Amino acid sequence: MATMKDIAKHAGVSTSTVSHVINNSRYVSEEISKRVNNAAKELNYFPSALARSLKLNRTNTFGMLVTNSTNPFFGEVVKGVERHCYQLGYNLILCNTEGDHARMRDSIETLMQKRVDGLILMCPSLEGENLEVFDRYPSLPVVVMDWGHISFEADKIQDNSLQGGYIATQHLIDKGHQDLGCITGPLIKYQAQKRFEGFKKALNDANMTVNPDWIEEGNFECEGGYDAFYRLLAKGNLPSALFVCNDMMAMGVINAATESGIRIPQDLSIIGYDDLQISRFMAPALTTIHQPKFRLGKAAVDALLNRLKGPDTEYEIVELEPKLTERQTVSAII
Repeated sequence: MATMKDIAKHAGVSTSTVSHVINNSRYVSEEISKRVNNAAKELNYFPSALARSLKLNRTNTFGMLVTNSTNPFFGEVVKGVERHCYQLGYNLILCNTEGDHARMRDSIETLMQKRVDGLILMCPSLEGENLEVFDRYPSLPVVVMDWGHISFEADKIQDNSLQGGYIATQHLIDKGHQDLGCITGPLIKYQAQKRFEGFKKALNDANMTVNPDWIEEGNFECEGGYDAFYRLLAKGNLPSALFVCNDMMAMGVINAATESGIRIPQDLSIIGYDDLQISRFMAPALTTIHQPKFRLGKAAVDALLNRLKGPDTEYEIVELEPKLTERQTVSAII
């Protein structure tokens, strides 16, 4: 690999002159600058990112830790993070925790060795755990996404799941449905709790009661929705509409309903949550609550940059508003 000394010899100048040209640290005549740049090109010279990072104490690199999941929601958010990093001239190192505390700790240690400027955590499977690793890096900027209680200080980016659950349920009520059920996410998780609270609040505001026989808990995966539907079906009488608290479970519900000869939306209306890209290609296309996934990713990157600029400012919670996306899985009751 070529060095500045090699370039200096090739261009017939001093090493300090090469340094001034490459780092633009002092005026060098156009003729000499051209010789140096041509020599660097001919020798395939690339400036050392490590040396530059040591000098500036910045690597222009962020780390992101995600929980492994078959849910494409994670991938769509990561895409927003990566794209915004690229637009701003930052690199992104992505690590998969698989929901394991030890693996998260090891990944953070690895990222610190890479001298990342900040971390984005999207690991709701570790919600509420004490992550003592951050006690060792108190000055490291950290942003958490789609997470509930945390035991360390950090900025948070999330969607307003309470409002989203309310909007979903209100849409079913506006379509004339009186018998409403809900397949929740795992209720130990903050976002699942908030979506279910939104469901109950909408019913309460409409002077309607929650029927406990029409409430089942899922796991935010297709299998969870599939199994929850069959538990509902085993009880006998189904509601006319279901709020399923994410799109993955809604897919499982539609699959189970089709197997059981129940037509969507003629016999059962369904509304999901997340608005995954694949939701509009389902048959029928899924009515759902749109989460601004690209904006979630962008907001996380911006929060890290703001923290780097103002490390002593108060920690913030940035909450983005969901909205209804109407498609074909909700019918009106006349």
